[in-house]
Amino acid sequence: MATFVMQSLGCDVAAINTVQFSNHTGYRQFKGRRTPAEEITELYDGLRQSYLTDFGMMLSGYAPSAAVVHAIGLIARDLRYRSTVKPGNFFWVLDPVMGDQGRLYVAEDIVPAFKQLIREADLILPNQFEAELLSGVSISTLTGVANAVRTLHKTYGTNHVVVTSVTVGDAAVADEDAKTQKQGVLTVVGSSKRRDGSARLFKVEVPKLDVFFSGTGDMFAALMVGRLREACAQMDLLDRAGWMPDDDVEAVDLPLARATEKVLSSMQMVLEKTITARDEEMSKFGLSPGASVGGVEGLGATDSDSEDKRTYLAQTKAAEVRVVRNAKDLVYPEERYKAVAMEV
Repeated sequence: MATFVMQSLGCDVAAINTVQFSNHTGYRQFKGRRTPAEEITELYDGLRQSYLTDFGMMLSGYAPSAAVVHAIGLIARDLRYRSTVKPGNFFWVLDPVMGDQGRLYVAEDIVPAFKQLIREADLILPNQFEAELLSGVSISTLTGVANAVRTLHKTYGTNHVVVTSVTVGDAAVADEDAKTQKQGVLTVVGSSKRRDGSARLFKVEVPKLDVFFSGTGDMFAALMVGRLREACAQMDLLDRAGWMPDDDVEAVDLPLARATEKVLSSMQMVLEKTITARDEEMSKFGLSPGASVGGVEGLGATDSDSEDKRTYLAQTKAAEVRVVRNAKDLVYPEERYKAVAMEV
């Protein structure tokens, strides 16, 4: 359990850490362990005993087992119970990390565990594959994404949904040239439901960057915590349960839409600068003693570590997202993208 005090938010945010790894898994090798459910529960008990549970928000993501999912649910329920005297005083952002690009990379029993959990979260942030798993709706077009979001609202009662990393063609687009133009676009689809459970759908499109980054989902979730609270504060919604806007608020005017615009603008700016830094770093690879030819970075390497492997590891390191170095872009992003209402 890690506690991050964000003064700009005006509240404490609880972030649950479920792994202790030497590096992220994009390196294809790491040391460390996945945090067991018992340890997460024990740490939270310690916070309770010291009266350190006055969290205004909670962010949870990857869970290594169904038992950990269950432990996270118990913590969220306890925090929400403690805020019952002030309904809007606790808001839970849940990123149901289970897989991507058609591949599940958690145990199968985690899927039904997350299905139970998303009933209680205020905002969920599945990617395209995870939205399919949770909703049971096949997604091959933007219409499919919209139907998946509607199902999540209706079936689980989830107030706010953002589906990240959507890369689909749209059957509603008949012009082949238009379809071709869309191939270089990444779409994010979101909605805040009305009282009757119906969706208010919007989408934000950003240029797709032709490079793999690890951790962009975590970055999106973390930024969304701050930006959504900021947008809801501007609409005076923080005293409402679930920070729900009135039914007459249009999709593009939702706090969720405004937050998504800023989050994606910040991310695109940081990722573009990361690409530039990555290229500069790789241009020097092999020119001095290091991972390529041995030396300090190569300590512990074996003869089985081929040049291809060392090059891959160097490329992965060079592509580490430059978040801290470009913190200004997180706080003051350019106004690059605008949400558009989806009528599908």
